[in-house]
Amino acid sequence: MRATASVLVVCMLPLLAGCGSGSDGGSEAERMAEKHEGDTPTATEAAQAPEIPVEGRTVTYTQQNGTDQTGYLAVPANEDSVRSAHEGDALPGIVVIHEWWGLNDNVRAATRRLAGEGYRALAVDLYGNAVAETPDSAQALMGRAMRDASRLVENVLDGRAYLTSETGAPRTALLGWCFGGGMTYRTLANDASGFDAAVAYYGTPEPLSGTALQELETPILAHFGTEDQAVSIDAARGFRDRMEDTGKSLSYHEYDAGHAFANPSGESYQPAAAGQAWTRTTDFLRTHLSP
Repeated sequence: MRATASVLVVCMLPLLAGCGSGSDGGSEAERMAEKHEGDTPTATEAAQAPEIPVEGRTVTYTQQNGTDQTGYLAVPANEDSVRSAHEGDALPGIVVIHEWWGLNDNVRAATRRLAGEGYRALAVDLYGNAVAETPDSAQALMGRAMRDASRLVENVLDGRAYLTSETGAPRTALLGWCFGGGMTYRTLANDASGFDAAVAYYGTPEPLSGTALQELETPILAHFGTEDQAVSIDAARGFRDRMEDTGKSLSYHEYDAGHAFANPSGESYQPAAAGQAWTRTTDFLRTHLSP
């Protein structure tokens, strides 16, 4: 389907201090399950290859409760040439948060594609090496993970720490889809200024409200589908209005599409909307991560 005209809000005003919380994880998982009924996470040929050759590998990026947390790190194969384009000694980093299916082949492919734009991209794993194959198992994994949302936020922040300490990333961004989009907002609600940019695809934006929103400093790019039944367009527009009213930096876009429109492995995939969202994403990242 075609993409609708977008709404762009970019304001930078003095920020106030505060903290906040998000919505119930169990209810959120139930809404996702209803939308993904009959869907599967099987990778397809619709996934786009990186613009330049990249290399990917599994890395241990932190420990939680004495257990290694592993993720997927993708980097340009010829980092020297890419670094010269960035005019720096190290590449910017992107922390990638998977959809509700988990860190599967589709997320690894998307992470490689981000690395192909000239970044070190680390896909963190918030399900502890578990991957769902059905909506029921995805609902169970997401519901279990959300019982301790603070641990998930800590996991994401540890991913950023890995990129800055182990790879020397001078600037970092946060990007997530679906469950990962919601976790993007939740992480920003707990860490208002640690990332240089954030991109959320059709994630639940409720965590960014109240005093948590007042404290926010990170510029956000938000993609929402007008036909999304998991994250309503009314909730999306309410978030847009909150951001505008508090003078925060937001690039907000709506698409004539449903939930998971950018996932090439799902039944809701919409190539035109996904392509436009990707172009906006790469432009946004380049603006905020370039020197």
